Amino acid sequence: MNVLELSEQEIVRRQSLQELRNLGIDPYPAAEFPTNAYSEDIKNDFKDEEEKREVVIAGRMMSRRVMGKASFVELQDSKGRIQVYITRDDICPDEDKTLYTTVFKRLMDIGDFIGIKGYVFRTQTGEISVHAQSLTLLSKSLKPLPIVKYKDGVAYDKFDDPELRFRQRYVDLIVNDGVKDTFLQRATVVRTLRKVLDEAGYTEVETPTLQSIAGGASARPFITHFNALDQDMYMRIATELYLKRLIVGGFEGVYEIGKNFRNEGMDRNHNPEFTCMELYVQYKDYNWMMSFTEKLLETICIAVNGKPEREIDGNIVSFKAPYRRLPILDAIKEKTGFDCNGKTEEEIRAFCLEKGMDVDETMGKGKLIDELFGEFCEGTFIQPTFITDYPVEMSPLTKMHRS
Repeated sequence: MNVLELSEQEIVRRQSLQELRNLGIDPYPAAEFPTNAYSEDIKNDFKDEEEKREVVIAGRMMSRRVMGKASFVELQDSKGRIQVYITRDDICPDEDKTLYTTVFKRLMDIGDFIGIKGYVFRTQTGEISVHAQSLTLLSKSLKPLPIVKYKDGVAYDKFDDPELRFRQRYVDLIVNDGVKDTFLQRATVVRTLRKVLDEAGYTEVETPTLQSIAGGASARPFITHFNALDQDMYMRIATELYLKRLIVGGFEGVYEIGKNFRNEGMDRNHNPEFTCMELYVQYKDYNWMMSFTEKLLETICIAVNGKPEREIDGNIVSFKAPYRRLPILDAIKEKTGFDCNGKTEEEIRAFCLEKGMDVDETMGKGKLIDELFGEFCEGTFIQPTFITDYPVEMSPLTKMHRS
């Protein structure tokens, strides 16, 4: 990188890096630094009457208050933040005070990874802290972090620009409280999903991502070239076709949690690559699948939230089974008052035009019903709802309704 492209802080940090090396301190040591405690656990487990508990912790230095021969540091590890009390004579018991006066006070910066060995105590202000007895630099940070300050639960100088947060997710994770919880909850969702499917006796499989035919859904694929066969290949747009072949081959039930790729538009709800779970089970019908799905979602919700409800966009959504089953034509009638049952294609088109919808002569009966549902019903159901009994024109590969 051209030095001219560096900010003043980045230049100073690189100078500090060189000074550390000149002092014989490796700013990126290869040696293991074994920790035995985490910030939140230390605070949760602390008892005032117990003997001094020796701990070894590590994490990023997120703030520093230097008061002469003593200092306070806020250390952030993978579970949270904890205050560390550092004194010159504790970490420099000999005559040489360089580690405190030069390294800690001048050459270390906010964002540096440090290791602390010490004991847990409560300060005069009542804050559970770690009294450092040794300090180790574990990794020098060359890029300054945006500093978000928290006071009484309120964040100041927020790192809240959506563009920066999504492009630099690692910075978002470091400086914004609560972001990591989303990742942990997602991990719980996937872990619980897998547990329920495994316990039901279904087999997790892995099917090809590169396929010679882009199939299993209607979408535009990403295309790549396979040199060994001099053949164009497609990133899969669905896992469906290979999973169905496994059912043909004799498996009772198979599922896959994997990436799909669709070379289409993108927004906050649509990604060109996304994770999808598909499940196929022998000898079942859509009534069984609805029952299995609602129990699955209820179990996942309880695992993530401790209860079958969750607040989403200001609404309390209940994932407790069973869910409402609503035929698509009944949904349209409920929202518009118009009953599509027994109506001709021309009558449905006339109603769409009356409502100011953008429809034309190329749209058949099924497409018109789909447009009506999208315009007046989609997104209006707060509680989980199964929409059933789509017109056969919309799903020509499904079996006819038994009645």
